[in-house]
Amino acid sequence: MTQTNRQWLINGRPNGRSLIDDDFKLVETPVGRPGEGEVLVKTLYLAFDPAQKGWMENIGGYVAPTEIGEIMRGGGLGEVVASNAPNFAPGDKVSGMLRWQDYAVLPGKELLKLDDDDLLTANLGVLGTTGLTAFFGLNKIGKPFPGDTLMVTGAAGATGSVVGQLGKLAGCRVVGVAGGPAKCAWLIDELGFDAAIDYKAGDIRDQARKAAPDGIDVLWDNVGGPAFNTLLAQLAMHARVVVCGGISRYELGKMPAGPENYFNLIFKRASMTGFILTDFQAEFPWARSRLVDWIRAGQLRYKEDIQHGLENAPTTLRRLFQGENFGKQLLKL
Repeated sequence: MTQTNRQWLINGRPNGRSLIDDDFKLVETPVGRPGEGEVLVKTLYLAFDPAQKGWMENIGGYVAPTEIGEIMRGGGLGEVVASNAPNFAPGDKVSGMLRWQDYAVLPGKELLKLDDDDLLTANLGVLGTTGLTAFFGLNKIGKPFPGDTLMVTGAAGATGSVVGQLGKLAGCRVVGVAGGPAKCAWLIDELGFDAAIDYKAGDIRDQARKAAPDGIDVLWDNVGGPAFNTLLAQLAMHARVVVCGGISRYELGKMPAGPENYFNLIFKRASMTGFILTDFQAEFPWARSRLVDWIRAGQLRYKEDIQHGLENAPTTLRRLFQGENFGKQLLKL
């Protein structure tokens, strides 16, 4: 092939600061050829998550360190152009770690073949790592019971919005924490949350007391920082705290100090647990099937925020940290 492959490379370490243009470098290279067992994929969509900034920082975690000059990591959805791998043919739609580039050459075993239907892009969100994270984190760790109060931070985000809806399906009273009246209204009016807390509108502590007067039975945290610390003080007896992420820490460039209110775990005989999605990889197929059923039945809704053009990939990632995205952040190439 003679086409040019645009690639965004990691060019900086944004530790303790916001992302800037110079953290990335755009280059052009020839399109690669698939070797034995490999597939050439044309990228159609890229997905964005706060963890990508953490990958650039190399401050620890569950993924291999990144290197300056490496193609920026990111999951994506694409179309097979050429294949030397069994079970893949030109025209197939696939998802995997395509990275920020027009074309990717990957081993077939690292790709998931997708149905080319009306839920295609959902495989980067509600049917992908986002929805699976919500499904397993809530059911395996949060263990919701009918009548529980579930509080979700970052509730208007891709993961939080699914967590809240799954909580409603489990019979919980669901309270979401989000930024701004539009997002809070969406949680209640469109997704069926029972209440919403606007962290931009005033003291979260007072709002939480009013929204959950009997305390929080399941606290799902996507944010960390002061908001998380405040909500730990509002736990009900035998509460379960699910630590999913910490978007607030990505501006620090280091691990934050532990929450001061952690001692409430003792007073309330509560538990706090973190998890990594791949712990449940063997159960992914049936979880996806269940999520699809709920979507088809109108019981699970999702929202996608789609930007356009590979040249806008750095700006699209920054949207996550500026609170500009509304739903799962995607980029259409």
